[in-house]
Amino acid sequence: MGELSVRELPLFPLPEVVLFPQEVLPLHIFESRYRIMLQSALESDSMFGVIKFDPTTKSMAKVGCCAQIIKHQTAEDGRSNIITMGQQRFQVLEIIRATPFCSAMVSWISDEDIDDFQKLDSLKDSVKEALSDVINLTSKLTNTKKNLPDKLPDNAIDLSFWIGAHLGGPVAEEQQRLLEERNTFTRLEREYEMLDHTRKQLAARTALKESFPDIKEN
Repeated sequence: MGELSVRELPLFPLPEVVLFPQEVLPLHIFESRYRIMLQSALESDSMFGVIKFDPTTKSMAKVGCCAQIIKHQTAEDGRSNIITMGQQRFQVLEIIRATPFCSAMVSWISDEDIDDFQKLDSLKDSVKEALSDVINLTSKLTNTKKNLPDKLPDNAIDLSFWIGAHLGGPVAEEQQRLLEERNTFTRLEREYEMLDHTRKQLAARTALKESFPDIKEN
């Protein structure tokens, strides 16, 4: 998919959901307009765009991620359960149809070319270390065994998308900013700041727990 290719894409606006490339997103399709959208996508190339919708402002983000349907199951009542996989990011150029479902002309977007691989590699290592610390400290605090996934992406772009997708808590706004970012280094740097901040908070709580073992964690 080239940077300049433009195509029509059905859009599935979702509140508080940001899909990243290579991430799996299961969806339950029940509204009639999205049943039509699903049918239409399955009859063409099984692609549609997942885009963040803000229910308060009733507005859609300008950047989303293309979802490819990899499994689908339709019940007798017409509802469907589907499993999708995030593909390339896109930018909405213009909405060309609002009914029965929303459809837009989009252009694919990708990260800028990397100019300093050494600097990026060093940042990537720091990010992985911070991530590992966060997971280990969380395990200690909660007395549960949490491990980093075996197949953590090694490629800097893929790693930055993986971390963006796995941020904890209500963080859709932050995830949207990370999705829209077109500089790999900047995205990883922002993620490092968040992980480092979390690591420091967890370290402080762990130290407190070790000093006062009878204090209960909330």
